[in-house]
Amino acid sequence: MISIGVVVGSTRPGRKAEAVARWVRDIAAQRGDAKVELLDLADHPLPRLNLPLPPAMAPSDDPAVREWAARVASFDAYIFVTPEYNHSVPGVLKDAIDFLYHEWTNKAAGLVSYGVHGGTRAAEHLRLVLAQVEVASVRSQVSLSLLTDFVNFAEFRPVPAQARLVDDMLNQVIAWGGALGALRRR
Repeated sequence: MISIGVVVGSTRPGRKAEAVARWVRDIAAQRGDAKVELLDLADHPLPRLNLPLPPAMAPSDDPAVREWAARVASFDAYIFVTPEYNHSVPGVLKDAIDFLYHEWTNKAAGLVSYGVHGGTRAAEHLRLVLAQVEVASVRSQVSLSLLTDFVNFAEFRPVPAQARLVDDMLNQVIAWGGALGALRRR
């Protein structure tokens, strides 16, 4: 059974990412074919990205970064939950990815985004970032609209069809996460 970290990709006060991530985690847990845990960036206060060399060449000695690295390394795959901020992902999520390299490599990821237009621009940007650290993002993704999946832009209440999309994405994340295990073991 593979382990999946559901990354809560925002630390902003009043964020919706935590509610969305818990919803994804609960759907995944009901399936019983993967071990799923929240990986909340709010629990890992990282410094600003300040490495003199890329992490592939010289990992950080900062204790907060080393703790983050250990958590990330413990998973076989990820589901990133991200809002769209100015057509991209939150800076805190970008830094959290950029601080590491080997801990991400040869793992799979699913994307769950939200925003007025479903957060699709953030998801597409996140795919490019993940490709650089050798994370294979799966094709199926979940795009939640602030207009239809949140009441008054606040309370998260996804339309029922969204749960089926999460399930489709999980099928791919679990398959790819398992398949990439052979590369991780080399």
